[in-house]
Amino acid sequence: MVNSKKMHLAYKRYVKNFFGSNAVNEYEEGKNEIVEIIDINDTERDHILLIDMDNISSFWLDVWKNDVLIKNGRNVSALKKNQQIKFYQCMGRHIYRERYPSLKLIDYSFEYSIIALIHFNLYGWVKEEKIFFDFIVKYLGDNLMEANDWNQHIWFLLELYLQHTKQEIEGTNEYVHLAVKSALTNREQPCGLIPEELGIYREVLEQWNTPDVDEITHLIGRMSEHHSTLASELGKSLEFGNYDYAFYPYEILYLLHVRKKQGLPNPSHFDDFLMNLPEAKMNIQDPEPYPEWDPVLRMIDDFYRKNYPEYIPNHHGVLFE
Repeated sequence: MVNSKKMHLAYKRYVKNFFGSNAVNEYEEGKNEIVEIIDINDTERDHILLIDMDNISSFWLDVWKNDVLIKNGRNVSALKKNQQIKFYQCMGRHIYRERYPSLKLIDYSFEYSIIALIHFNLYGWVKEEKIFFDFIVKYLGDNLMEANDWNQHIWFLLELYLQHTKQEIEGTNEYVHLAVKSALTNREQPCGLIPEELGIYREVLEQWNTPDVDEITHLIGRMSEHHSTLASELGKSLEFGNYDYAFYPYEILYLLHVRKKQGLPNPSHFDDFLMNLPEAKMNIQDPEPYPEWDPVLRMIDDFYRKNYPEYIPNHHGVLFE
């Protein structure tokens, strides 16, 4: 049972976190550093470009939150840019695979990569989605795509994505978290945090394609209650406890998207708090147009394309256009 008072207080803190943030200043600082490196083609220090992508990402996250949470807008442009940057953080990390094998990024993780992947699917960005999925499969478990992730909902999203797109990881699209854990164990790669069970998400995976709208409405209600309970522990809960996405029900929105694409009926409305928040009610087209490029991200992409033939986007021509 959700503690309503606790949840509302947590949501107020969630929104307040984006009042008067320092994201613009950090963006400008990062931009100056990036321009300096690119102007003199400084390939000895260009790993800083990758590190500074965090500042670009934080800036667009802040723009999105201000529009949706504070101004009650419905525009997803800034969120799209944020997901696009996650893609390029992976592509950039590939360049430094041998040069900096232990390079860590604060805002990079398996969790955020899977979130970006399902957003690409949600937006209908087919070409980029395939490149990203192939990257995840190829490097799953090593330092480019560490998969030692404890979030049940992330494994749910990955399994739902695989079943929806009729693809597999480690030879399966069922109980994927266990298959990955077994494979990583055999390869002596970190996997101790991967959950053994998915709780409510296992129940949903067993019935996500039910034609019974009452049944899926009941399951979504339980997903929402589970998400809300964890989000009410804002700043403490390991799952849905961070300020980026605590009250953004992307796992439910993706389930609704998958069912819609499969021609299955969805509930026409929701009565719970979470599914009536602004982030659950954004306007998303099918397909969603590519976002306008962030100029600094464009500079970084051009720089990597010029200096590194092995840079993955070089093998795929024009992207996000």
